[in-house]
Amino acid sequence: MTHAIKLYRHPLSGHAHRVELMLALLNLPTELVFVDLANGAHKKAEYLAINAFGQVPVIDDNGTLLSDSNAILVYLAKQYGSGSWQLNDPLHEARVQRWLSVAAGQVAYGPAAARLITVFGASFNADEVITRAHVLLKVMETELAASPFLAGREPSIADVANYSYIAHAPEGNVSLDAYPNVRAWLQRIEALPGFVPMQRTAAGLRAS
Repeated sequence: MTHAIKLYRHPLSGHAHRVELMLALLNLPTELVFVDLANGAHKKAEYLAINAFGQVPVIDDNGTLLSDSNAILVYLAKQYGSGSWQLNDPLHEARVQRWLSVAAGQVAYGPAAARLITVFGASFNADEVITRAHVLLKVMETELAASPFLAGREPSIADVANYSYIAHAPEGNVSLDAYPNVRAWLQRIEALPGFVPMQRTAAGLRAS
């Protein structure tokens, strides 16, 4: 591979970090393109031309434009992955898809929403989204007692899709103290070759 994949992202977006992490784990040359969300760059015509929903992330892989973080993870795994990153076994693929759905559902409306309140000033009901986050974390805690990674014995895009907002849940006042299996899972991901962290924010439980 001779070209760099362009990643349009914001450093505080967990959705964008999923893709940045996947590119790093696959050791793919990457050009990071900053999208100034605070000044509405994602709603301007030139950006809407590459993603009509006006969201980050977007990748440009040698002229192939893709948006939606989970869709990008599937593409990168199939196009450039091998081993457990490569989706080809039907049962494994179904297990991965389940957790991609969780990342787009329970994570988005739980820990991600809680963090949007403290980091970006979003107007969600804090008690409601924090409660939702703990319902999710209890399920993850139980399932990670039986398996080191979300979809099996090896890391997959299921882990990449869910990592960023779980790791940064304390920024949204969601404590991980009661979930040792979840914390151990985060550490296993952080130990993977090529791992890159998401920028931390001094907010919520991380404010002190």
